[in-house]
Amino acid sequence: MDDLVLARAVHVLAIVHWIGGVSLVTLVILPAVQHLAEPSRRAALFEAIEGRFAWQARVSVALAGLSGFYMAWRLDAWALFGDPSFWWLPAMVLVWAIFTFVLFVAEPLFLHAWFRRRAERDPDGTFRLVLRGHRILLTVSAATVGGAVLGAHGVVF
Repeated sequence: MDDLVLARAVHVLAIVHWIGGVSLVTLVILPAVQHLAEPSRRAALFEAIEGRFAWQARVSVALAGLSGFYMAWRLDAWALFGDPSFWWLPAMVLVWAIFTFVLFVAEPLFLHAWFRRRAERDPDGTFRLVLRGHRILLTVSAATVGGAVLGAHGVVF
């Protein structure tokens, strides 16, 4: 098996797991928690559920980054990052960087504490903000994935 085929398979599987998880959280878990739990219990319930996915997301994001950078290095594709018709390449890196920062830096250092404090003061507002943030990240991620698949198959925007 070719190393690039293996890298692409790892990359796609990691992204399917990662963005699929973001979709599940955004479109199923957050709305369910919002409608089923009392406002004062929403934050704790969401953190309990989300915490079970966080370590999986970290592994998927790390694998997506490692395999993506490996493919760019192996193909010497760095010049494509400056070509506007390959807009999805820097978009992938940007989405990856945002999630990497959130999962590996923001959540462990300050995001969980900020979320708990804000949820105590304003549970409804906090949940609306979290849901809005997830929707934005999911939309940007889905557009990037779609653009990458089309671009990888020769569609030029």
